[in-house]
Amino acid sequence: MSCSPFDLKDYFFEELGGAERKQVEAHVTQCRICREELSRLRLTGTTLLSLREEEIPRRIAFLSDPVFEPSPWRRWWSGFWNTPARLGFGSAALLSAALVVFALARPTPVSPVRLVQTPVVQTAQTAPAIPDSVIQARIDQAVDRAVAVRTRQLVDEVNAARRKLFLAAAEWDYSERREQVRNVAALDYGPPRQSVGEAK
Repeated sequence: MSCSPFDLKDYFFEELGGAERKQVEAHVTQCRICREELSRLRLTGTTLLSLREEEIPRRIAFLSDPVFEPSPWRRWWSGFWNTPARLGFGSAALLSAALVVFALARPTPVSPVRLVQTPVVQTAQTAPAIPDSVIQARIDQAVDRAVAVRTRQLVDEVNAARRKLFLAAAEWDYSERREQVRNVAALDYGPPRQSVGEAK
């Protein structure tokens, strides 16, 4: 917005008379806002003058021209799908086709097999039975391995907790010493001074 008594655009396009131009020039020398607006107008004019001139098209096409008409196939297709009844019919037909394809492509279910227990007949070809002592020895070995792994995990967890405790104790000791140093300094030198950046 200009506070000049005349429009600055008229001044810029030299549409004002001599006396009016002098009034605007006098006002612009004193008013910063109008001076900035006038400089923006000059910048816009310079930018527009720096653009390349292009030839105006000889023929302007309108949407009613036959160039923009869709092909007969597209007109039929859009006319077919533009009615809700046809759209519903097409959707139902597509869904039906998908169900038929799914039913034909689905694998046939396997019927469950009934297990019939047959008596075990001892023959010479059956595997020899493993003695109970061997089974017990294997169980003991597996238990020993599991206990050793879990013991290593527990030892690692205890060592990690011990390290954390040592760090916490060191931090606590450090904070206690700082507090003691502050108390001694407060007794000897008075309260600590505020630094330059701190608010009072």
